Amino acid sequence: MSSTLGTRPQAALPSLGRVYRTRSSVELKEFFRQRESVVFTLAFPVILLVVFGAVLDYDIGFGITFTQYFMAGIIAAGILGASLQNMAISIATERSDGTLKHLVGTPMPKSAYFVGKVVQVLAVTVCTVVILLAVGRLAYGVPLPTGADWFTFAWVAALGSSACTLLGIAVSSLPKNGRSASAMVTPIALVLQFISGVFFQFSQVPTWMQTVAALFPLKWMAQGLRSVFLPDVLAAQEPAGTWELGRVALVLALWCAAGLVLCVLTFRWQDRGTD
Repeated sequence: MSSTLGTRPQAALPSLGRVYRTRSSVELKEFFRQRESVVFTLAFPVILLVVFGAVLDYDIGFGITFTQYFMAGIIAAGILGASLQNMAISIATERSDGTLKHLVGTPMPKSAYFVGKVVQVLAVTVCTVVILLAVGRLAYGVPLPTGADWFTFAWVAALGSSACTLLGIAVSSLPKNGRSASAMVTPIALVLQFISGVFFQFSQVPTWMQTVAALFPLKWMAQGLRSVFLPDVLAAQEPAGTWELGRVALVLALWCAAGLVLCVLTFRWQDRGTD
């Protein structure tokens, strides 16, 4: 009798593309089902825009309102929240509650987990940016980018989001467990926002704070976006007297590379002490 009798043929494993799509769908559903995450990530930047736009709607010179200046900073902060904060807190939480340990024990390729996270960040970032642009235009008359400015907007946002996403994955290994993730990550993000010209004109930030801010991607992302929303005459208020778009691209690209290295070196699938 043939040895093959009585055996079942093994089911073919799904293609990598299908696994990636399925995991991405799971990540999106999980995010949008969590009201707290949706409100904090999507609504918080909008609330800040509405509050600052109503209270600080004054002329900063050359017919430009602070709200128009603030638009670049709040979009940069929104991208930071959708990428670095979102990634760091959610991954730390999933590591702590055993989700990552369960996933790594399944046949699913580890890369699918990260692809799902990246797709989630992309979707949330697009939603955040679209909402902020709509509110800024409809409520405060902030002009939308035109012509080549859209290209600058796209690459600054893409590089900034990529750098912050990779840093968020790396930073997720800093908290001891998921419960402490928000308490550790949120203050870091707020400090970066204050020193990077999000809530104030960057020229009003003390020089030593400008130097510290220049070490991190948020400052360069906000500066690149200011070149999109503000006239070139205001570039004179930047530390170098120009928008430095070449340096913006270089710094953000270097942070992408550094973030990838940090991810490889620091990422853990379990909390410390449980490996």
